[in-house]
This record gives sequence, C-alpha cells and structure tokens, in this order.
Amino acid sequence: MKNIYYIYAMENIKLKIARIEKSLSQQELADLVKATRQTIGLIEKGKYNPTLSLCVRIARALNKTLNDLFWDED
Repeated sequence: MKNIYYIYAMENIKLKIARIEKSLSQQELADLVKATRQTIGLIEKGKYNPTLSLCVRIARALNKTLNDLFWDED
C-alpha cells in the first residue's frame, strides 16, 4: 500500500525528469497523451492520481516503463 500512496501523495520527480530529458513542455506531453497541461502539472506535483490508461500513455510517450515513472523502489 505504501507504493500506491507514493504515486498519489508525493511529487513525481521521475516523471518531470523524464519529460525534461525528452525536451518536452508540460503542454507538449499533454498533447501527446491527450490530456491537459494542468493534468500533467498536477501529476508531477502529486496532486492527481492518474488512471492506468493515462499512465501507460505517458510512459509510452516518454519511452519509459510504468515502473520507471510511477513506482517507488524503496
């Protein structure tokens, strides 16, 4: 349960770093995954719990796995 809580309640630095490494703005990533810029911003801040479908689209757009972006390894 702790890992799920991490996804929802803590800032998602991994997502932000992966987005920046691909030289994408929040708006550009949002356009790629059919979401809003605000949604991407809220996910990065840990204030929005995305659906599995959205997580998969984000991971594919960034060429990462779900584990890379959304799972706490501790």
